[in-house]
Amino acid sequence: MKKICFIFLIFIGVSSNIYAQEIKRIIVGNVDAKISIIAFESMTCSHCADFHKNVFPKLKEEYLDTGLAKIEFRHFPLDIAALNASKVSQCKNDGNSDILESLYANQQKWVKGSSIQEANKNMQKFLKSQGFNIDFDYCINNKEIEDFVLNDRIDGVKNFKVNATPTIIINNEKFEKTLNYKNLKKALEKMI
Repeated sequence: MKKICFIFLIFIGVSSNIYAQEIKRIIVGNVDAKISIIAFESMTCSHCADFHKNVFPKLKEEYLDTGLAKIEFRHFPLDIAALNASKVSQCKNDGNSDILESLYANQQKWVKGSSIQEANKNMQKFLKSQGFNIDFDYCINNKEIEDFVLNDRIDGVKNFKVNATPTIIINNEKFEKTLNYKNLKKALEKMI
């Protein structure tokens, strides 16, 4: 009887994972590009928002849209509001960066409040005003998405010694220069 129960429990565990949907990475650019960039970011980090405002558009135009490179956004939340925003940005699970980009471009509109509940309410209101149709409560309470986000952070520390955001990794090497477009372009040009 114990063997039958044990086998049944294993079957239930395996069969429940059959229906689990793999969470897609948010990637912009040619997935098969020779140059692979990983950006470890925190959604509440002002330097990360600055990267999206001042560096990413030029990077996208010259390297991502032309197929020379791809960028993969990975999560490195520095606080609970950033964790929840990361979960929301992954929640549609379509690999699209629209929600992520909108949250960075308008960071000051939703990163406010004296409690996480207030911050969540501001983010939810902002997303609705931008026309993003998502189930906010489902997104921030989804354990699978939360694990995905937190595993990005663990991977960043373990494999790349990430200790600040944004941290840029180019072809598995940490970018150590000041993060501006001029320095990033110099590094990328050497790889073409």
